[in-house]
Amino acid sequence: MSELLHKADRVPPGQTLTDGFPVLHYGSVPHYKDLSKWDFKVFGLVEEAVTLSYDEFMGLPKQEYKNDIHCVTTWSKLDNTWEGIPVSAVMERVKLKPEAKYVMLHAEHGWTTNLPIEDFLAETSFFGLKHNGVELTPDHGYPVRMVVPHLYFWKSAKWLRGIEFMERDKPGFWEMNGYHMYGNPWKEQRYDFD
Repeated sequence: MSELLHKADRVPPGQTLTDGFPVLHYGSVPHYKDLSKWDFKVFGLVEEAVTLSYDEFMGLPKQEYKNDIHCVTTWSKLDNTWEGIPVSAVMERVKLKPEAKYVMLHAEHGWTTNLPIEDFLAETSFFGLKHNGVELTPDHGYPVRMVVPHLYFWKSAKWLRGIEFMERDKPGFWEMNGYHMYGNPWKEQRYDFD
């Protein structure tokens, strides 16, 4: 009984537990035939833009993360284990300008989502490569997705290709289409009117 209560404490309002890993996205799923053409860019309010090749990015240190994830469509999945690259491993190569306060995540097909810089830099945020011991599938964001587990999962951009540092917040794709600018699941910040 105490385990059930413990799990209930970890599920935000309006969410339902799932054992699966539902696939939700807009548009087509990118499939990579030649990862030598893949790169990862860090730009915007930085002293110097950085571009990492696939091999350079995948050569960064990795670690294990455990978290719960919550989708805006009302499912939650507890006890996820990830292998990922700490945000700090990328940030060691970047010198931010002091006016950088927000981040825009850039993914394939022009998909974007915004974050306050504190959320991006949080120790619990990382670049996910494997979920529960298995390399991410294309449907789940292969080869890399952002993981920001304390926000609704649309903020954890799939097929991540770049990080832009900005002075002012601006909406990404879903935020321009009615989703909340922040997306705190504990406050049910699903849509712009929440």
